[in-house]
Amino acid sequence: MDEEKWLDLMKRLGFGANLETYMKLQSHYAQKHRHYHNSNHIKATLKSLSQVNHIANDYNALEIALWFHDAIYSIFSSSNELDSANWAADFLKMNNAESDFIEKSHRLIMITLHNATPTDSDEMLMVDIDLSILGCSRDLYEQFEQWVREEYKLVPSFIFKKKRKEILEGFLSRDRIFSHQYFCDKFEVSARENLRNAINNL
Repeated sequence: MDEEKWLDLMKRLGFGANLETYMKLQSHYAQKHRHYHNSNHIKATLKSLSQVNHIANDYNALEIALWFHDAIYSIFSSSNELDSANWAADFLKMNNAESDFIEKSHRLIMITLHNATPTDSDEMLMVDIDLSILGCSRDLYEQFEQWVREEYKLVPSFIFKKKRKEILEGFLSRDRIFSHQYFCDKFEVSARENLRNAINNL
């Protein structure tokens, strides 16, 4: 991850450098069990956000949410998003952020559970960015599925395949996978093709 990018965000928020937190995030995203949900994923989401800054209503909240959204990641935990969101909230409180900003950042991380419909434009943008991997090239998507399987290598194959199929079919059953027109135009068709191929290969 990019220290300069972190320092720029801290400056925009009016915080100190908070390099200790940056290093702790780096350490978490470098954990050995992470094959997809690592620093490369965070870099990709931050790059994606920078390309659609004209869509964002609260760019800083989206950026801080992206930095933290997969900070806690254990395959046997059902509270990864909540734990990550709480870490972000605690960090923002320590830096005396406004309560509305803390609440929004927390909410933006929680929407990446992908079990609820986004309620505003920034929530939609957060989901679109997080799911953009679904619409990448076929080769990269197949690599993505391999990375996910590696992360869940301790889960027996028959259980993994059943659960993975449910998740992929859930995305495929949506009227639209991507909310913002920019992401829909760019990724919707390829995402549906990738999802159908992945389901057929399970």
